[in-house]
Amino acid sequence: MHWRTRRKFRFKERRSKNQILDNLEILIFKLAFVSYLEFGSLCFFVIRILYLGIYPVSVYHSPMANPTSFTGLEKTTGVHFHNKNLLAQALTHRSAMHERGRHGHNERLEFLGDAVLQMITTEYLFHVSDKPEGELTNWRSALVQGNHLSQVAHELKLGEYIFMSRGEEASGGRMKDSTLADAVEAFIGATYLDQGLEVAKTFVHQFILVHLKNLLAQGKHKDEKSLLQEMAQEKTGITPTYDTIDETGPDHLKTFTCAVFIGDEQIATGAGNTKQKAEQNAAKEALKVKGWKK
Repeated sequence: MHWRTRRKFRFKERRSKNQILDNLEILIFKLAFVSYLEFGSLCFFVIRILYLGIYPVSVYHSPMANPTSFTGLEKTTGVHFHNKNLLAQALTHRSAMHERGRHGHNERLEFLGDAVLQMITTEYLFHVSDKPEGELTNWRSALVQGNHLSQVAHELKLGEYIFMSRGEEASGGRMKDSTLADAVEAFIGATYLDQGLEVAKTFVHQFILVHLKNLLAQGKHKDEKSLLQEMAQEKTGITPTYDTIDETGPDHLKTFTCAVFIGDEQIATGAGNTKQKAEQNAAKEALKVKGWKK
């Protein structure tokens, strides 16, 4: 009774997509309740089977979009997890927390994975090139930036494996660059914890660092701030400056808004979850506003 009652209350909290099925479900609930009182548990379970056959819970009730099995991902990446819960957490979007609270979402693993990725990439660049620090920093940025990581995620079909709410999925969540890039970093963090540094390094080399030559050929090592500075100095002789004009949200989930100036003129603004990202987005908008392209 307690389980059935909780289920009924959860049903009432959800918005109905089909009124006929909603009314049918209520009728079956009532029938099951009366049957249990009058005829005992056997009839109750017969009614329950009828309910599940007409109204599959997994199809209609679940507010979370379930991904495919992890087997394909493990085969593609060559990383076979000992702790499958850790892999599940790495691929759980914040929107799915209501259904998968026992695993947690992937933001902490993303934090760890970002650091592991930076370290592996830095060591790799140090050994493969004798370029000065500034150039190597730009090369590293090209390798670890969100756009590149989202492309890696597409190659791995990582979006198919992410747990997220149906609302997030309906808004294109499985194809969002930011979601995919975050999942790659979280996957690296989980790999590091489950398999150790060497396996994480193998994954990063095989799927991320391998693209360095192409990224350099495409000029991806020149980020928006670098490009804006180069173009502004060429066109105006002035170096752009940045100022944080707004901060919103709690300390652990802040959004920063930065403005970019050339001299006293505000050219554009950009937002991000770090000041660096906000400045990059402001520079990107400024390049559009000015129509400056290399």
